[in-house]
Amino acid sequence: MEDSRRDVEHHSVEANADAQASTQRQERQEGPVRRRGRQVRHSTTDQRLLDHRGPSDWVHTDPWRVLRIQSEFVEGFGMLAELPKAITVFGSARTHPTDLYYQQAELLGRKLSEAGYAVITGGGPGIMEAANKGCHEAGGTSVGLGIELPFEQSMNEFVDLGMVFRYFFARKTCFLKYSIGYVGMPGGYGTLDEIFEAVTMIQTGKITSFPLVLFGTTYWTPMLDWIKNTLVEDGKVSPEDTELFTLTDDVDEAVQIIKDAERSEFEDA
Repeated sequence: MEDSRRDVEHHSVEANADAQASTQRQERQEGPVRRRGRQVRHSTTDQRLLDHRGPSDWVHTDPWRVLRIQSEFVEGFGMLAELPKAITVFGSARTHPTDLYYQQAELLGRKLSEAGYAVITGGGPGIMEAANKGCHEAGGTSVGLGIELPFEQSMNEFVDLGMVFRYFFARKTCFLKYSIGYVGMPGGYGTLDEIFEAVTMIQTGKITSFPLVLFGTTYWTPMLDWIKNTLVEDGKVSPEDTELFTLTDDVDEAVQIIKDAERSEFEDA
């Protein structure tokens, strides 16, 4: 009896080993992906697509996210492809309409429109609203590229052409791709993020003839001083890298800087 039990257990172990070896030897090609062994799935992509049963977790998986990311680029590029030459204006969403910088951003939007430029912003309130308002009321093309946030922030009423993105990096690519220059009004982390991404792209030669205007000498001078006195002095950036920014308090000068950069690019072409 004992010998019989041992034989059964022995055969069971062998069967399990054979099954495991068989699983490890299996292969399946799923599009460009090759699966082997335990990674083989015993249903096809079409089966999983057409089967309405089971959990809906698939909409949160990384491959599905890739498609949503792709769709954002397709929608963004499609929307902006025929946009005239454009300038992006960044600045704080917390700026009140009574603030001087709000009024200057509104004037900047109008002057840019009159100079033949579309105006792109993040589509929100504050500085963004002001620049969109100035452009819209001057008859220009006022664009808002919004972003989903944990708190509610609707597109401002002066946006003529707008899109809300899920992903910051897709949105930032559209800002850079469809702008020929940036104006940074006083703002917070979001403004700093966009400005320093742009200056990095300029420094590394990824974008050329791209004016980067900082509006508000009182606001931006401490940051520029830190760059000169800390980053340059410590050898983290080169002295000429400080010249990638242009500082001004004058709306007409900001517009002229942009026009001069465009003219220079045309002459160099």
